[in-house]
Amino acid sequence: MSNIFWIILALLLVYFFYTIIRRYYVMKNYTPDQDSEKIIVLTDTNFTHQTSKGIVLVDFWAAWCMPCRLIAPILSELAESMDETVRIGKLNVDEHKATAEKYGIQSIPTLLLFKEGQVVEKFVGVKPKAVFEKAIKKHQHS
Repeated sequence: MSNIFWIILALLLVYFFYTIIRRYYVMKNYTPDQDSEKIIVLTDTNFTHQTSKGIVLVDFWAAWCMPCRLIAPILSELAESMDETVRIGKLNVDEHKATAEKYGIQSIPTLLLFKEGQVVEKFVGVKPKAVFEKAIKKHQHS
């Protein structure tokens, strides 16, 4: 095999490991105060009011959940890029169990997309930003 093949393979491996390490540090060092200011903090008390109008993507999360920490920067980016007709909210399932139970949340992160107070999409686990954008656009124009 040629030397070029090995050089390309080595560069790909370096990039792969760099990506893994970078994601690990993002997860490890995440704190909720790093979220976008546009993200709504939901509670058992304000949940129905906040999700009753327009399109709202709600993240059911917990502080100890590593995949929840991984998805947080994605949701912050999404909140910053969406117009005022779409809102992003987060509900801590440890602090607000009643709402989590009402929607049958059994694993986290679970994200529910609400349109006019009704659940129209459900996502379980970490998904890329494009998946959420596609679902939001689908329901914005329907």
